[in-house]
Amino acid sequence: MLGHRALNVEDYLNILKRRWWMFVIPAIILPIVAVVATRFITPEYISSGLILIDQQKVPAEFVSPVANDALDNRLAYMTEKILSRSSIEPIITHYNLYADQHLPMDARVDLARKALHIEAIQSTIARSNGLPGFKIAFTASDPQTAQQVCAEITSLFTKINTKDQVDKAENTNSYLKAQINNARQNLADMDAKVAAFQKQNFGMLQSDETSNVNIMTSLNSRLDATTQAIQALEQNKSVGEALLAQQTLPITSSGPAAQAPQVHEKELQSLLAQKADLESRYTADYPEVKTVNRQIQDLRAEMARQSSAPVVATPTTSGPSRYDSPNVVTLRAQLRGIDVQIQAKRKEQDTLQAQIRGYEGRIQSSPAVDAKYKELTRDYETAQAFYNNLLQKNNQSQMTTDMQNRQEGETFTILDAASLPTEPKFPKPIAFAAGGLGAGIALGFLIVGLLEYKDTSLRTEREVWDFTHLPTLAVIAWSGDAAEGTNRKNGGLRRLFGRKSRKEALADA
Repeated sequence: MLGHRALNVEDYLNILKRRWWMFVIPAIILPIVAVVATRFITPEYISSGLILIDQQKVPAEFVSPVANDALDNRLAYMTEKILSRSSIEPIITHYNLYADQHLPMDARVDLARKALHIEAIQSTIARSNGLPGFKIAFTASDPQTAQQVCAEITSLFTKINTKDQVDKAENTNSYLKAQINNARQNLADMDAKVAAFQKQNFGMLQSDETSNVNIMTSLNSRLDATTQAIQALEQNKSVGEALLAQQTLPITSSGPAAQAPQVHEKELQSLLAQKADLESRYTADYPEVKTVNRQIQDLRAEMARQSSAPVVATPTTSGPSRYDSPNVVTLRAQLRGIDVQIQAKRKEQDTLQAQIRGYEGRIQSSPAVDAKYKELTRDYETAQAFYNNLLQKNNQSQMTTDMQNRQEGETFTILDAASLPTEPKFPKPIAFAAGGLGAGIALGFLIVGLLEYKDTSLRTEREVWDFTHLPTLAVIAWSGDAAEGTNRKNGGLRRLFGRKSRKEALADA
C-alpha cells in the first residue's frame, strides 16, 4: 500500500520505468562524494610486529627459572609498564606524535595508549595453554612513524624482559647473601654457646656417661688395690715391730717375752681395724674376711697363752740406740719405709675416693645437663639446617644468574620486525565507494517513495475501482500538449480521467 493505493509487481515496475533516473543519479553521485571525502580524512596506518617467547634452554630440574609466575601475568605487567607515562611520553616527544592536533601532553598520551594494541597469541597445540608469543600493533597517520614507533615498543618489551630477569636474579643473589651472612653469624654464636656449654659441663654429658662408669669402675678397683696394699703394709709393719721388739730387749732382760704383750696388742688392733674395713665392703664369706678372723683368733690364743707366763721387766725400745745391732738398724729403717708407704697409700686412697665421688656427681647430674644440651644442640641443628638450605639456594641462584647472563633462560625474540604499511587501514576508498553506493540507492528509494506517496493521480482501471468501486466505461489514450508531454516522461498513459485529481474525477462521476 502506498498512499491511497495498493501496489503490485507491475506497479513497482512502472514506477521504476518512470523514475529510474532518481535511483541512478544518487547511486552515481554519492560514491564519488565518498571517495573524494577520503582525501580529506586523516589516514590510519597500522604497523605490527611479532615477538616469540623462547622457553628456558636448560631443563628446569637442573636450574630453576628466574620467573615462576604465569606468563600472561608478566606480560600484563610489562604492558602496563610500557603504557605508563614515563615510557610513552619520551616516544611521543621523539616522534612528535599528534603534534598537528595541538593537544596537551595528557591527551596525546591517551591517544598513544589507544593506538597501541597488544594481543597475546594462544598456543594452538592440543592440551596446551601456553603463550608462544604476542603481537604488537601501533596506529599512526604516517606509515614510517607507525613502523618506527612499533619497532621502538617491540624493542622496549625485549629490553624490559631482559632487565627484569637480570634484576630479579641479582636481587635474589643479594638477598640470599645477606641472609647467609646473618645465618653464618647466628651459627657461629650457637657454636660458641655449644662449645662453652661443653667446656663448662665437661664429663657430665650423656655421651660421657659410659666413660664415667668405666672410669669409676677402674677407680674402685684401684681403691680396692690401695686398701689391700695398706692392709698388707700394716701387717708388715706389725711383724717388723714385733721383730724389732725382740731385737731391742735389754741384756738384763730375761727374754723377749716381756715385750710380746705390747706387740700382740698392736697387731690385734691392726687386725681388728682391717676386719672392720673389710666387713664394711664385703660379706663374712669373703676370703680376706675369713683370713683376718682366723688371724685374730690365733693372735688372741697366743696372747692368752702368754698371759699365763710370769711377768718380766719391760725394756725400753722406743728409739734407736748406739748399742743397736745392724739387724735392729735395718728393721728400724724398714719400719720407717713402711710408714712412708702407708702415708702415700692413704693419700692415694683419699684421692681415689675424692675422684670416685666426683664421677658419681657427674653421673647423677648427667640427665639434667643432657636435657639442656639437647635443647642447645637442637637450636644449633636448626640454625645449621637453615644455613645449609640458604647455601643451596644461593648456589641455585648463582646458576640461574649465570644462565640468564648467557641468554640461556627465557627470552623474547623478535620473530617479525615492525612492518611498513603500504596502504592505510582507514579510510579505504573501496569501502567508502561501496557505502556511498548503498547510501545513494537508499536515498533514491526514499525520494521515489516520498514522491509516489504524494502522487494522487489514477492511472489504471484497478486504481479507479479501488478508489470508487465503480466500473470503468471507457479508456481513452492520453494526447496532451508539449507541456503535459513532460508528464509522459514521469508516467505513461492518461486513462479515462487523464491527470485530473481525485476530487475532479469524483465530480465528473
